[in-house]
This record gives sequence, structure tokens and C-alpha cells, in this order.
Amino acid sequence: MEEPEVPTEHLHEEMHHEAEHSGRRWILGVALSSALLASLAAVASLSAGHYANEAMISQIESANQWSYFQSKSIKEAQLNSKMEILAALGKPTSDGDKTKVGEYKADKESIQTKAEALEKEAKHFLRTHQFLARSVTMFQVAIAIGAISVLTKKRKFWWVSLGFGVVGLCFLAQSWLAIYSH
Repeated sequence: MEEPEVPTEHLHEEMHHEAEHSGRRWILGVALSSALLASLAAVASLSAGHYANEAMISQIESANQWSYFQSKSIKEAQLNSKMEILAALGKPTSDGDKTKVGEYKADKESIQTKAEALEKEAKHFLRTHQFLARSVTMFQVAIAIGAISVLTKKRKFWWVSLGFGVVGLCFLAQSWLAIYSH
């Protein structure tokens, strides 16, 4: 799965340049907060990619288990058909066939349990990925609004930027809660 891009390097350089050549001290705060937000965005982006990959792997493994379950079901159905035909012809069925049908049923139960656990795990990984992806988005928006504050020389945009950064941190915290609540 493709990892989200964090195209904020240019904005970051522009803010540092403005902070160095401007007499406004708050612009240095914008540059520092944007650097921190860019770091958090990078970490969240890498983590989001990791959890997307884990979700995909778990889903594939679950699909493999369901295929295995289906093959056991087909074998069980064929064996049951054989036993029904023999019974209709008045011929005895072997104890081995009856035992094998029981084995297929037991195998199917354990396979089903494993497949359902893998499905649950995939959903957990995907939910974690979604929180992290939202976090990355909020950090990117925060950095962009920080750049707007520097370019327009309006401090209130910096406060809006910090607000978006806080929302990004909330999504990041939600992802951590999702990870550790599993």
C-alpha cells in the first residue's frame, strides 16, 4: 500500500527563511511548531503505512483460511454423498468414512475460529491506520496554515494552525489507544 506523502518541506524552508529575516519573534514559534508538526506527521505517516500493510496481510491470511475451510467443506460433502449413496444401495458405510466426516467437522471449527480471529485483527489494524492517516492529514493542514500565517504576517492563523495540530495529536492518541487496547 502506498504511504501518504508529506509535501511540507518547501513550506518549512520558507518559514525558516522568514523567521530569520523578520523582526517578529512569533514567526520563530511558527517555524518551531511546524518543525515539530512535520516530525509528528512523518512518524504518523510511516506508522499508517505499517498498519495498512498489516491489515492487508491479516485479511489475506483470513481469506486463505476461508479457502481452506471451503476445501474441507467440499471434502465433507463428497464423503457424506458417498455414504448416502451406499446407504441408499443398502451397503454399509465404513467406520473410517464416519471418522473422517467427524475430523472434517472438527477441522472446520478450528479453521473458522482462526479465520474469524484474523478478520478481527485486520479490522483492528485498519482502524489504527485510519486514525494515523487522519493524524497525518491534520498535521499537514496545520503546517500549511502555519505557512499562511507567516506569509500573511497574521498571528491568528498560527493559532488556527496549532488547533489543527492539537486535533492531529488527538487522532495520534486515538491510534495509540487502539494499538494498546487490542
